[in-house]
Amino acid sequence: MNRTGIGEPMEPGASGQEAPAILGIGTALPPHKLEQKEAAGRLAEAFGSQSDTGRWVRRLFRQCGVETRYTCEPDLLPAAAGSRYLGDPLTLKEGAPTTAERMAVYRREAVPLALQAAIGAMDSSGTEPEALTHLVTVSCTGQWLPGLETELIKQLGLRPDIMRIPLTFVGCAAGLKAIGLAGHMMAGHPGSRILIVCVELCTLHLQPSGDREALYGASFFGDGASACVIGSATRNLTPRDRGIFRLEDSRCVLFPDSEGEMTWDVGGHGFDLYLSTQIPRLLGRFVPAEVIQVLGERDRPDFWAVHPGGRGIVDIIQEMLALSDEQVHASRAVLREYGNMSSATILFVLEQIRQTLQGEGREEHTEGMAVAFGPGLTAELVRMTFIPPVSRQSIADREVAVYAPL
Repeated sequence: MNRTGIGEPMEPGASGQEAPAILGIGTALPPHKLEQKEAAGRLAEAFGSQSDTGRWVRRLFRQCGVETRYTCEPDLLPAAAGSRYLGDPLTLKEGAPTTAERMAVYRREAVPLALQAAIGAMDSSGTEPEALTHLVTVSCTGQWLPGLETELIKQLGLRPDIMRIPLTFVGCAAGLKAIGLAGHMMAGHPGSRILIVCVELCTLHLQPSGDREALYGASFFGDGASACVIGSATRNLTPRDRGIFRLEDSRCVLFPDSEGEMTWDVGGHGFDLYLSTQIPRLLGRFVPAEVIQVLGERDRPDFWAVHPGGRGIVDIIQEMLALSDEQVHASRAVLREYGNMSSATILFVLEQIRQTLQGEGREEHTEGMAVAFGPGLTAELVRMTFIPPVSRQSIADREVAVYAPL
């Protein structure tokens, strides 16, 4: 089996290695809520409700698995005729916000969302600012310099010498990539505590367009931020009321001859997204073999955190991996309530899974797998184990016994 550096879970004192874990998760949403039915109606009006495109828009928005989304841009709430982002592409394209205008909104709105998610992750993990050794910031929907990480350092009171790692323009898979990367960093630097912050303002890139590929992306993308703190599953562990996800193996793979199936280019009026209708089929073809590479001879995991890149993606992954409705419930729930928030989405899914497993009162460890997909086409896979609070207490007690002075 091809191992990628995170390694096998280690008991306290067994060796110099320590098992990394997601110790806490935080999420944040902008204030403006988009009801899918209303958004479809406004957009259909722009093309003429009874036109072929208008009817297609209503059908697309109804069938994509999304009921509500959130946006940082109130200009998306009025009727399409009054919005610079929507409307008749023949008359409004020149009046649509430029990329520079959209980036100004991104800079203004991304920071408070990222801060809210980061504070939530630090609080749920019991992490003080000075304890953080690495900061990984993730986004593909906007950028500026000196960058999001500098604002987080200043406003969170982080150490000025914290190791800063920005992951920009990596796409929907970047949140899980950051988690896998943190596992690798923990292997080389035991005792590290890593803050990952993902913020995506996807709706800023909606454009007046009659192109069906553009309308397809407009049907399910939303805005949001998520964060997590990754540290040792045992070092300095104090029992809290939350379970943790211990990271096991990870794998990253680029699928052949698929680079044109998902593209994201900088245009004059925002970023231009292209999503091929072949993406679900390609993922169904390639992903099962990659899951086997990670699992090896192990039993199939109980929980699955599937990035809900769209309803069709969840459908094909469920079918090809023979997953139950319960195993993809969190992915479908996040898609339904928040849409696809690109890199931030996977932590929303993991938080729902954490709440479900903890709410069931489980006392035993639960094996799981997280999978996410992005341009390339690429897939990120991380095998993980949910450790409930009662097990964390036993680990903490065992650690005290191992390291207590004689």
